[in-house]
Amino acid sequence: MLEKIHGPRDLKNLNKSELNALAQEISVFLVEHISKAGGHLAANLGVIELTVALLLEFDPYSDKIVWDVGHQSYVYKILTGRAGRFDTLRKEGGISGFPKISESAADVFNSGHSSTSVSAAAGFAAAARIRGTSERAVAVIGDGAMTGGMAFEALNHAGSERLPVIVILNDNGMSISKNVGGISNSLKKLRSTSKYLRLKTNVKSTLDGIPLIGTPLKKAIQSIKGRIRRVILPSVIFEDFGFKYLGPVYGHDIEKLREVLEQAKRMNEPVLIHVHTKKGRGYPPAEKNPDFFHGVSAFDEKTGKCRETVGETWSEFFGKQMCGMAEKNDRLAAVTAAMPLGTGLSEFAHRFPNRFFDVGIAEQHAVTFCAAAAQAGLVPVAAIYSTFLQRAYDQILHDVSLMKQHVIFCIDRCGPVGSDGETHQGLFDIAYMYQMPYMTILSPSNSADFTEMLRYAEQADSAVAVRYPRGEIFEAESSGVSVTRSRLVRKGSDVLICAVGITVHDANAAAELLAQRGISAAVADVRCVKPIDEEFMLQNSKVVRAVVSLEDGIEIGGFGEQLENLLGVGVLKLAYPDEPVTQGSVEQIKKRYGLDTESIADRIEKYLTRI
Repeated sequence: MLEKIHGPRDLKNLNKSELNALAQEISVFLVEHISKAGGHLAANLGVIELTVALLLEFDPYSDKIVWDVGHQSYVYKILTGRAGRFDTLRKEGGISGFPKISESAADVFNSGHSSTSVSAAAGFAAAARIRGTSERAVAVIGDGAMTGGMAFEALNHAGSERLPVIVILNDNGMSISKNVGGISNSLKKLRSTSKYLRLKTNVKSTLDGIPLIGTPLKKAIQSIKGRIRRVILPSVIFEDFGFKYLGPVYGHDIEKLREVLEQAKRMNEPVLIHVHTKKGRGYPPAEKNPDFFHGVSAFDEKTGKCRETVGETWSEFFGKQMCGMAEKNDRLAAVTAAMPLGTGLSEFAHRFPNRFFDVGIAEQHAVTFCAAAAQAGLVPVAAIYSTFLQRAYDQILHDVSLMKQHVIFCIDRCGPVGSDGETHQGLFDIAYMYQMPYMTILSPSNSADFTEMLRYAEQADSAVAVRYPRGEIFEAESSGVSVTRSRLVRKGSDVLICAVGITVHDANAAAELLAQRGISAAVADVRCVKPIDEEFMLQNSKVVRAVVSLEDGIEIGGFGEQLENLLGVGVLKLAYPDEPVTQGSVEQIKKRYGLDTESIADRIEKYLTRI
């Protein structure tokens, strides 16, 4: 069936049974391909029928369909002409794992981070109204994205402006809890039928036509109905925002989905369609463990077990350290933004439930929450991915730094993260954290330094950011040197390479290559990115011909710029340029930007010939 689908128009040639057969085939297709290369599986298995129904009712090349969060868009990509390129998903030069406007005309908005779709759809709807065009704006939001405050800001605005946005809430059990009670379910079923909508319109028109008593009677009925709904129908919150609420609808029935989408199209006002789906549907391992199969590496298709086995990761090591610290410090609390498993905090959550807080996909709230907790005497640890923490820039500055609050930021996934592409690279944390008053930035290269940095952060009197990458941790013994001091790990007389975090391992390897070329390179493990260890840098820079900075972040505003300002001389800054860093493996990305071992050696050698 799938081979016959070259675009959305081909779906219209299929009957009901063929559409259902196609949905099953897509499920098999997803498992087969993602098991080989990894990706976001569970969420996409849950939106197959919804995507088919959407493409039957809307034209993706004229209407504006915005996916949120973007990792739910695999099926959409398959059915909009990209099935033949699916083997390249999330690979260098291949199709993205998220909607990407440069990839297809069907992708109307890049959405890598969460809770942005309703805002984008509202913008499209406003533009269509001003321009007098007929395209429709649809936001598909779910998989936890409704926990982000921006979604509710957009609902409030779109409803007040009466923008004809269609919001599809994909409730897969990972976001809004299910409504319970027979009366509630019956009312919802009634309210989503076309007969109810027609009856409601007819009653309203009849009452309007009755002299004197018609309008007061209508208002009385509306008031009573509203009070009843508020007691037994929690979903009325969306109508309070100005949206017509339809649903809930079973999200794995294409025909029922088409019916409610047709109703929404006719209404020409803000509409929210509540769709119930099952994350991981059709693949038992993903149904049983949707968190694990949210974003998964290559796995065995039959058993669901990962193919690759790696040692202890930085995140896992962090989780163990947190448990050990919490045993000794009853003021220590952990905060994460919908990532307890990804940040390594699952065990902490189990052992210290009263001191663990998962705030949902709400990084801004998480940071201000931590600031107040610190003011009240706790030691809050915010464990958030680098790319997501940047969403809370204002809160870090306003609520933490300006008040000199003792909040510990454990910044996971710093540096290039690979296949998720430009929206997920953790390249900006040094630059945006450097601007924060009273902020200390630490970056470990090994397990011993990581442990000592967490202990240091626990005892600090202001904010501390400890940044670390994805992947397997490097084991090491303690050096005995304070984590606020840089450390010389290799002596040399020609050039000093000042390396941040795990780039010290690349620096050491590059120094070996340079030695083979007759160049003596010293390597410094920076460790404390801010404040710079001025004494160390000034002293060690005097005994070499040149200084090089190496970091896993952007050059603008990065460590290299700060080092150059300190030394007052030119520094060869090896970092990422001022451009989006697209997908590929971490090694491919490093090689692309001249930051792999061999490229580092080549660039240093060329630099030395010019000075």
